[in-house]
Amino acid sequence: MQKERTYDEVTLITVDATMSAAIHGGRAKCLQRLVRLDMPVPRTVALSFGAVRRIAAGELPDLDTILRPFGPDPLVSVRPSSQDPDWGGPGAILNIGMCDSRHADMCATMGEAAATSLYLRFIQSYATEVARLEADSFELPDHPDRAALARALAAFEDEMDEPFPQDPARQLADVLKSMARAWEGTSARLLREAKGAPADAGLGLVVQAMALGVGQGECGSGVIQFIDAATGQRRITGRYLSQSQGRDALTAESGALYLTKDPRGPSLEEAHPDTFAKLVAFGDRSRERLREEMEIEFTVEDGRLKILDAVRVPRSNRAAVRIAVDLAADGVIPPEEAVMRIEPQALSELLHRQIDPGAPRDVITRGIAASPGAASGRIVFTATDAQAAAARGESCVLVRRETSPEDIRGMHAAAAVLTIRGGVTSHAAVIGRGLGLPCVVGASTLRIDRKRGCLIAPDGRRFAEGETLTVDGTTGDVIAGEPPMVEAALDGAFRQLLDWADGFRDIGVRANADTPADAQTARNFAAEGIGLCRTEHMFFEGERLSLMREMIFADAPDDRTAVLARLLPMQRGDFIELFKIMAGHPVCIRLFDPPLHEFLPSDKAGLRDLADILNLPLADVTARVEAMEEYNPMLGMRGVRLGVTVPEIYEMQARAIFEATIAASRKGAPVVPEIMIPLVSAMREVELVKNRIDAVAVNVHNETGAEFDYRLGVMVETPRAALRAGDIALHAAFLSFGTNDLTQMTYGLSRDDAGRFMSAYVSQGVYEEDPFHTLDLEGVGELLTIGAQRARSSCPEIMLSICGEHGGSRSAIAFSRARGLNYVSCSPFRVPVARLSAAQIALTDRNQLPGLAADRP
Repeated sequence: MQKERTYDEVTLITVDATMSAAIHGGRAKCLQRLVRLDMPVPRTVALSFGAVRRIAAGELPDLDTILRPFGPDPLVSVRPSSQDPDWGGPGAILNIGMCDSRHADMCATMGEAAATSLYLRFIQSYATEVARLEADSFELPDHPDRAALARALAAFEDEMDEPFPQDPARQLADVLKSMARAWEGTSARLLREAKGAPADAGLGLVVQAMALGVGQGECGSGVIQFIDAATGQRRITGRYLSQSQGRDALTAESGALYLTKDPRGPSLEEAHPDTFAKLVAFGDRSRERLREEMEIEFTVEDGRLKILDAVRVPRSNRAAVRIAVDLAADGVIPPEEAVMRIEPQALSELLHRQIDPGAPRDVITRGIAASPGAASGRIVFTATDAQAAAARGESCVLVRRETSPEDIRGMHAAAAVLTIRGGVTSHAAVIGRGLGLPCVVGASTLRIDRKRGCLIAPDGRRFAEGETLTVDGTTGDVIAGEPPMVEAALDGAFRQLLDWADGFRDIGVRANADTPADAQTARNFAAEGIGLCRTEHMFFEGERLSLMREMIFADAPDDRTAVLARLLPMQRGDFIELFKIMAGHPVCIRLFDPPLHEFLPSDKAGLRDLADILNLPLADVTARVEAMEEYNPMLGMRGVRLGVTVPEIYEMQARAIFEATIAASRKGAPVVPEIMIPLVSAMREVELVKNRIDAVAVNVHNETGAEFDYRLGVMVETPRAALRAGDIALHAAFLSFGTNDLTQMTYGLSRDDAGRFMSAYVSQGVYEEDPFHTLDLEGVGELLTIGAQRARSSCPEIMLSICGEHGGSRSAIAFSRARGLNYVSCSPFRVPVARLSAAQIALTDRNQLPGLAADRP
């Protein structure tokens, strides 16, 4: 409050007036900039945030001080001036000062119709916005005349038990109180807080001399933009309407002029070329000097142009990128500022198809937005049906209670995935992000009726298999039907922005990629390598799945080795393809991680099929599957534990990696694979696996005579591995923190089940955010810090990284950078977001752009 009082609460806007957007609001400060650019802005007085707060409390400023600059017979408007235009505010009120005597004078100077129209407009605004009367009694007539005026004045008096106020000072006081109290109201406060405004956000008000837009000679009003708000391309848009005020031109059903020459009708450029030329010149001036694309509201009064206001053009995310890049390319702003202007998450929208922002949405429920983008398709309930639909060329949405590795082929075939259970790191979410597949998880208010083959919405509606649904993985909406879409936009501006970002960031960005398709997506988004290749995802298809099941049922090591020998060429082919796509960039391959039961069927039909393949009695197969079940499989026989107890799997994978390295290096850039051991908790585990892998490397070298190199590392995803990182680092070339499992084990939470109660925990402040969505910097972060420090104390040159799903988030990137990690790795479709976030963090840290926000309109 003391800061506000260092400024005058009532300030005439002049070139050298002391003003600030933080005190008077963005509109007031922008008007001062327009004055400084020598634009014809009507005389304007600004009221500070503090003044408006006191008005809301019943303490009016000196009205004479406000009205004095407008002369003895004032006619003014009042507009809101919040710090950020996106926070909204009460609507503008025009023609304050209209009264019976002013109306009589205007009838003589501009004609009865124009004067009466102005008076009626003010009566309507005052009655509905200030006095809060019903709008039906104050609708504007098609032909404003004295009879209509008399009816409006009588209606006001009848409702208020007093005549319409005739004193301009009284009118202004009522308007100021109404707008101030509207801003302080609970509903307005909640609305702007939803848009990101702080709870104590202030409102300024600007009182401006009226430029009438009606009367003798050429009069009117209009709005002009110099870019397409949807695409960001340079193009003049807007409308002008004779004998109008405010933004009437944009809503007029007829009579409005286009601004530029247009085959559809007359234009301002043709009818009033001088006015049009001045507007274009003002647009160029504001772009260059305000360093922004502005929307200008203007009025013509008897042929004289007035600039009433200018605001930053509202724009789509696609347009925002193009505008920032074009401004930098034209030298209006530096590339650093262009990079800083774009919200990283906005890039996610550009990578995927999205629902047209103007399209209606029949939302049947909302879940967790797990993978961005939107897609429509026919409902299917099994992976097999999804594959069948894809074979017919039909788009489908795979709806499951929750997905499992067996559903991967169906997910590849589907246009989108919807699950009833799960959170942001559930199987469906992780795979969806990797595939760039729109995905909504945790839609717990939906029910699947398997007997009737339908999906039941919370309102009771039933959607049968084959009906069309739309999944919006950006918002979490599940929508009935098929709304129109907007295509992805990976244009030159998008790529230029990220090229600039790469020049500023100082931490690497890799991608988590499990298949050649994932790797190609990662390269398309300029990932600097693969930070996590989860090899188990290569075993869930066709013949490979059958061989995996045969290997699991093998009783002796030799039998397992024989089956794995048939898998070897398939794995080798996978790795060769990955190495070719990444073209010399590093590829970090995680050895087999999941428990073996995930490869086995759980239903009777699947068990019968397996019995046929293995030529075993069904009872024996069923008993063997049941014997392999674990009470807590995610903490059981998986990861390095399999590598120690069933070493043949890791030996086969290591051989496939080395043979692929030799083959790929012959045909392209030298390959140095990174082999990562999962779920380590003890140094001895690393020693055992390392010895076996080293032995395989020696055997491959002896067999082929080829020289090759490789790096062995550890995935740190247990708390003990983080605490013992100093010992483990002695046997590793790198450590990569797997934050998904590390979060799960640190919290003792199941990432697949936590969605059931997480919203309640967050809303009640137990957790500030979902720890599977936003990296927990205090608990999990402390383990990461300890692990990084102890690893570096043992081996200063060891490479450190994050490869969990948190890796693409801004907070995790900042955290990793501050602790000296070498890179982060995230889903391919999050790579652009991570590249931009990393650049912004580095630029902010270097403090290269002081005062950036303050200089923008």
